Amino acid sequence: MRSIACSLLAFLFAVPVAAQFRQTQTDDYTRYELLAPGSGSFRIIYDVSATAAGARYYFNGIRAGAEEEVHAVTDLMTGRSLEWRVVSGEEARRAGLQNANAASRYIQVTLARPVPSGGQGRIRIDKTYTDTASYRVNGNVITFDRSLGIDRNAIVLPPGYEVTGANFPSQVAEESDGRIRVSFMNRGPAAVPYRVEARRRPARATSGAAAPAANRAAQTAAAAAQGSPPATSSPADNARVNYRFSERAFEDRDITYFLQQPETHAFRLYHDYTETRVGMDRYLNVVRAGSNVSDPEALNLDTGEALRVETLKRDAITARGLEVGSITAETEVVLITFAPVPPGGSVRLRITETYTDPGRYLLNGEEFVWDRSFGRARNTVVLPEGWYLTANAVPAVISALDDGRIRLRYINDRPGEIAVFVRGRRR
Repeated sequence: MRSIACSLLAFLFAVPVAAQFRQTQTDDYTRYELLAPGSGSFRIIYDVSATAAGARYYFNGIRAGAEEEVHAVTDLMTGRSLEWRVVSGEEARRAGLQNANAASRYIQVTLARPVPSGGQGRIRIDKTYTDTASYRVNGNVITFDRSLGIDRNAIVLPPGYEVTGANFPSQVAEESDGRIRVSFMNRGPAAVPYRVEARRRPARATSGAAAPAANRAAQTAAAAAQGSPPATSSPADNARVNYRFSERAFEDRDITYFLQQPETHAFRLYHDYTETRVGMDRYLNVVRAGSNVSDPEALNLDTGEALRVETLKRDAITARGLEVGSITAETEVVLITFAPVPPGGSVRLRITETYTDPGRYLLNGEEFVWDRSFGRARNTVVLPEGWYLTANAVPAVISALDDGRIRLRYINDRPGEIAVFVRGRRR
């Protein structure tokens, strides 16, 4: 009996027990590339950042009813391939995922490094799903109809198709190969039943204004060779004929403002940003006119490493040869340096600073006033402790933090700035 008990203890100690964790994540972005109509198949490029400190795995749930084919999983910091395997819900639980659904299947990704405390593990999953319930065809019309729980999404139509419907406000753009991209940002907390419809274009629609970028470039070159300027260059045009805009859903800058007591005119903020330019080893933040900056910090979110930060003014900016436009006596720059971005890789940064701006954040009688323009796609404002909201001009998702402070989440899904105006009163 004793030998059996000893053998059982030896077995239990010999089997490693996976560290248990509840998976958390941020910055999700999904790109759906619709494949041949009638196939029911679409390629998915899924970017996500794991945030559970110490996690060694990331689990991507496979939607019920879909047949999957995984092509690759990549570590976005280095650009290197990661190991993965498809597992059951029970296997995911044994590997440490506390909130795994026993009836589900998962793509289990082995991260390049454990998620650092306060940091992230950024990955890209490249896969193809076949799901005829989500992607179907009726004659020359195709429909992509899918509940999207991810906040930022893009649907790329097959070659030769034009968009005829989108049930939520969406951006539309033509890709370099002529395919049409429809992208969407979810402003709310719940999944959206997103539906995009498209139809096949007549062959003649590939000429003129609707031509792919390569064809338009050839037409412009031909016009120049004949000595006549392209029509889009006429100085009489008032329309933004050469206007280029980015895909807002893909933009990954995210900024959070923590308002301090309004008598101080100060707010603490952190700004998350991904640097992708190969060889780049610095980030320059030119302080907005009228503001003063203090206590800057920077973190490499991929590694948890604190980065070197310097605050430079007029002569110091010139001496370092930094290109920041015109320099005045008031010009102030925060310089952050880091290891150069490797080929195929990137660096995810978090820059934290305290700003003082009496012109934009002030006390007016019994109310504070916050009046500031946001150019980023994703912005959050946290009210000062002990204050409640009395006015908010730009629609936001409103929630309360555990400590009682009120949080406003702004999703700016269009190009340009939003003029945010908030008032609050002391409780």
